[in-house]
Amino acid sequence: MTSSEIRNSFLKFFEERAHTIVPSAPVVPYDDPTLLFANAGMNQFKDVFLGTGKRIYTRATDTQKCIRVSGKHNDLEEVGRDTYHHTFFEMLGNWSFGDYYKKEAIEWAWELLTKVWGLPKNRLWATVYKDDQEAEQLWKSVTDIDPNHILRFGEKDNFWEMGETGPCGPCSEIHIDRTPDGTATASMVNAGAADVMEIWNLVFIQYNRDEAGKLTTLPAKHVDTGMGFERVCAVLQNKNSNYDTDVFTPIINKIAELTKQPYNGSLQSTIDNRQLEIDTSMRVIADHVRTLTFAIGDGATPSNEGRGYVLRRILRRAARFGRNLGMHEPFIYQLVPTLVETMSYIFLEIKTNQDHIQRVIKGEEESFNATLDRGLEKFEDVIEQIGHSKTFPGEDAFKLYDTFGFPLDLTELMATERGLKVDVGIFTELMQKQKERSRETRVSLSGSLPFSGSLENLIIEGKESARQLETSTHEKSFRFVGYDNLEVESSILAIKDNLIVLESTPFYGESGGQVGDTGELIIDNNSFSVIDTQKSGNVNVQILGKHPNDFSGKVRARVNKERRHSIMRNHSATHLLHKALRQILGTHVQQAGSFVAPDYFRFDFSHFAKLSEQELTDIEALVNEKIKENIPRTPGLNNIPFEDAKKMGALMFFGDKYGELVNVIQFGDFSTEFCGGTHVNNTGEIGYFKMCEESSVASGVRRIVAITGTYALDYLNEQKREFEAGYDFAYNRLEEIFKPQIDGLKQFPPVPSQASPELAGYFAHLHKNNIILKNISEQDNEEKKKLEKERAKSRLKSLSGSIDELISSAVSVDNIKLIAVKVSANSMDELKSLGDSLRGKLGSGVGVLASIIEDKVQLVCVVTDDLVATKKIEAGKVIGAVAKIVGGGGGGRPHMATAGGKDIAKIEEALSHTKSIVESLLKK
Repeated sequence: MTSSEIRNSFLKFFEERAHTIVPSAPVVPYDDPTLLFANAGMNQFKDVFLGTGKRIYTRATDTQKCIRVSGKHNDLEEVGRDTYHHTFFEMLGNWSFGDYYKKEAIEWAWELLTKVWGLPKNRLWATVYKDDQEAEQLWKSVTDIDPNHILRFGEKDNFWEMGETGPCGPCSEIHIDRTPDGTATASMVNAGAADVMEIWNLVFIQYNRDEAGKLTTLPAKHVDTGMGFERVCAVLQNKNSNYDTDVFTPIINKIAELTKQPYNGSLQSTIDNRQLEIDTSMRVIADHVRTLTFAIGDGATPSNEGRGYVLRRILRRAARFGRNLGMHEPFIYQLVPTLVETMSYIFLEIKTNQDHIQRVIKGEEESFNATLDRGLEKFEDVIEQIGHSKTFPGEDAFKLYDTFGFPLDLTELMATERGLKVDVGIFTELMQKQKERSRETRVSLSGSLPFSGSLENLIIEGKESARQLETSTHEKSFRFVGYDNLEVESSILAIKDNLIVLESTPFYGESGGQVGDTGELIIDNNSFSVIDTQKSGNVNVQILGKHPNDFSGKVRARVNKERRHSIMRNHSATHLLHKALRQILGTHVQQAGSFVAPDYFRFDFSHFAKLSEQELTDIEALVNEKIKENIPRTPGLNNIPFEDAKKMGALMFFGDKYGELVNVIQFGDFSTEFCGGTHVNNTGEIGYFKMCEESSVASGVRRIVAITGTYALDYLNEQKREFEAGYDFAYNRLEEIFKPQIDGLKQFPPVPSQASPELAGYFAHLHKNNIILKNISEQDNEEKKKLEKERAKSRLKSLSGSIDELISSAVSVDNIKLIAVKVSANSMDELKSLGDSLRGKLGSGVGVLASIIEDKVQLVCVVTDDLVATKKIEAGKVIGAVAKIVGGGGGGRPHMATAGGKDIAKIEEALSHTKSIVESLLKK
């Protein structure tokens, strides 16, 4: 059976037994702050087990995308070195929510494994919890397993818990004997032996553990099973390793093709140490590209924090293993199409987001490759310095991290290969000091928290402890009524310290990027400020500014209306902005994060170039055009079937969880998106939209910060006041300079095309009064020079900001980066400054920049120091050959040279020949 057939047969088997096939949840669990990544099939049903949510079905089956790279499930060091550990894997599962229980779960598991898939019964072992006599008897009565193959184990192996508190229960694991002659013994089960491997875990959720550790029986009992897809594929395809199944072989074959290295599947160092290194590296890369592809496809982005840093570690680890295969240029991104080809039929999102995934991976590879080799050299230098010591210094590990971007686990990996142990204590100490320095200098973004000091601490503490109220409300009714009402009378479901859960609440809990509501609760004629509202499962928890005394009776809940309306304006504006970006930049644009506060919002999106002034103008104009059209929000789109919403063409909004019933926000035929947030009734309520900032936040991800409503008007008025103050100052100063030279001539000279707004305004004023300039004095020239210098600085800053885009367009010549492009510059000094900036960021490579200045071709060539020293490539030789094509010549230092030419028509031809010129110099 192929892997696709295995996956389909599992889902079909349970569908025939009245299970609903549900799609995998995103591998990035945006609604669960306790997880970096989905690490088990139960994640998307956690609210059901907690009693805070329900589904329209009581039986389900799925294949869930999972990533395990941290915490107790961290198998990173085993990945690629053994046959069955992975950072990304699929978990096949079947579920019962208060429906069937142990009997059916055990009976169906045995039937699928032995009757449908034909696994030999004598090779299967079942384990049960030490006190679970019911499960043990069921194995004996509803299956024909060898009774001697039923074993009891303790809590470590056969009792499943969601966490320290919450739903839990005994489990029954199924193991398979993969010894050559089928002679495994009981002592080999649950002993970590690769020949006796767990393939399926049946969890029976029947208890709730409280904070004191006491177990109480749940009112409803559930079944939660998880089968390792890659493992069962290896079993059914009779392969010794998961990596030898058709889940992995297409990727490994592609790696072999790109690296021109053979893959033999070696697992024993006695075969060939070099071949073992090659095979291990290919397995690691094959595993890691799956993790990267699915995580980025679900909206995660490599960064220096949280799950983003996990991805960056994974990618840099893969890049280092690529060095073992002789790969010094980006190549991991080229594996994505193979993965898409083999898996997108079940996970369509990786096909939809393929371009975005590849660009993000390529950008990260390019960024790290620039320093990887230098970091490896530094590592080797340290190895030489420490001599016979068995400890790799923590100071050097920190330098590798801080200077070259080496994650600690990458340094530990390389150190282990040399029989060394990193001094993690010193590394951690230095990291902590760096964080403290960063914290001292960090400037918080305005509006990110509404309070400071003790109130801010209350909010932070409230976010941490809000989840503790979930179990207090799992049997009680909770309703959010804040879409239509901002003030209601309610009663209390739960209270702990300054945290309150109401039966009905108008307070929106922070989720989907939208901040939580504030306001007040009126209790026994006393007012208590609500300083924040957090979402815990499906429950909204109000955080109060002070602890109320115990009380009973009714509560009047009142949301801060003005603040909520400001949030609604901003949230609706994110939808209009999202559509405008896709319409103007292209449909590759996807939301990659957002933060919606009352006074501003930020919107992250996938795009691989800095937005031009024209694009920014067009986007802002389109959003304001839709605001002016006063488009009403389509009513009646709350709690509609998910499939109906998809048929409407609704875009899935980053950060939201989609169940069977969803909310859709639609503004006419312009914007239709899934969203559970709060919104204006029509676009006209937004008032006005103004972008304040556009920047890069990660490779392939841009950010727009914007404001709406009165905040936007206040911003414009402030800009107007600043302009008028600047104009008055400039007018008075210029009048003082020019007054002695003004006479009654009748002709007004044109406003200089590069004039600043202040200077242009002054000229317009003179024109209005029929006054002109007769002579420009030396003092006037000085003022003009100052203005030109300021413009030059601004222009150079703008040009330097495009360096990253230039580098992303580089081609490879014998593993050397080459950039040869035409740029816009006003002077040779400007062109040389741009060349300096390029050389500083290039890492290792050659850059040729060309510009037309005063009707002549001007050229600059830069070469990084390493190439001057090792490859003997000199900028003067490169630029001299290029300049000949445009009818000119030039020269300079080895690392930078300039040239000029007269033939403007041949500028593109000259640039296109740069590659062959560099190639010929390398041959020499």
